[in-house]
Parts: sequence; C-alpha cells; structure tokens
Amino acid sequence: MENLLNTYKTFEKVSLIDKIVNNREFEDCIFRNCDFSNSNFCNNTFMDCEFIDCNLSMAQLTGTSLKTVHFKDCKLLGIQFHLCNDFLFSVSFQDCVLDYSSFANKKMPKTVFNTCSMKEVSFIGTNLTNSSFENCNLDNAIFNDTQLAGADFRTAFNYKIDPEFNPMKKAKFSTHGIVGLLDKYDIKIE
Repeated sequence: MENLLNTYKTFEKVSLIDKIVNNREFEDCIFRNCDFSNSNFCNNTFMDCEFIDCNLSMAQLTGTSLKTVHFKDCKLLGIQFHLCNDFLFSVSFQDCVLDYSSFANKKMPKTVFNTCSMKEVSFIGTNLTNSSFENCNLDNAIFNDTQLAGADFRTAFNYKIDPEFNPMKKAKFSTHGIVGLLDKYDIKIE
C-alpha cells in the first residue's frame, strides 16, 4: 500500500492497526481480511473498491473519497462517514456492523444496507431517498431532518422515526414496524 496509485490489486490479510496511510488512490481494488482499525486513512480515494471481512473500526476518513465502494462482512464501528468527501460519495453495505457511525448530512440516495447492525447510527440531515434497509437493526439510530422518501424499511427493526421531522413520502414499512413511527406518542398497540 506504499504506492500512491493502486489499480486492480487485491490486498489480503493486511494489518495496519493504528497506522497512517494518507493521500493514496485505490481503483478497482479488493481488500480481504484486512485490519485497518484505528488507522488514519484521511484524504485517500477509493473508487470501485470492495472491502470483504475487514475491520475498519474507528478508522479516520476525513477528506477521503468513497466512490462506489461496497463493504461486505465488515466491522465499521464508529466511522465518521460524514467527514468523507461529498463528491460522488456512493457506498453499500452487506452483513456489516456500523454501530455508532455517522452519515450526518450525506447525500446518499438509493444506498443499500442489507442485514446490518446500525445501533445508534446518526442520519441527521441525510438524504436517504429510495434507500433500502433490509433486515437491519436500527436500535437508537437517529433520524432527524432525514430525507426518507421512497425508503424501504419493511424488514428493518428497532427503528424510531418521527414522521413530523423526516419527510417520508412513499416510504415502505411493515405493519409490525408501525410502532417505530408512533413511539413518541407513548401509546399501546396490540
């Protein structure tokens, strides 16, 4: 990873815990079984990359560009995605742990979250239009001024979303999930 430009490479079992890797470009790269926890990955560019079974918990991504990056079976605890570069920001997640991360004020329509743990994730001011939360645990996730038009929550669970503060025209919910929309009223639904 010492090269400034990396294309079509596979990085396997790389361990860079608490290390600094800045100002690098990765295009069409695959990262498999890597540990980048607590690392400083600021000002890097990842384009059309895939992270598989990696640990990026508490990694710093300030100014980093994530352009069509897919995360699968990754641990992403406490990632401040809101500090990433906004230009062409596009991510997707499958079977990931995103607990305590932040996507505040990000524009990420049509983002796919599939079977993810998203406890206490911040979506304040985020545009999630037409995004999908399939089988996601959204326990204590924060939705405030979040654009949720067309978003799909039918199989998501443990969410609490106030429709008065989050535009959600044509969003999809299951009947068992309606409780998460009425939570602030402290009513009993049986």
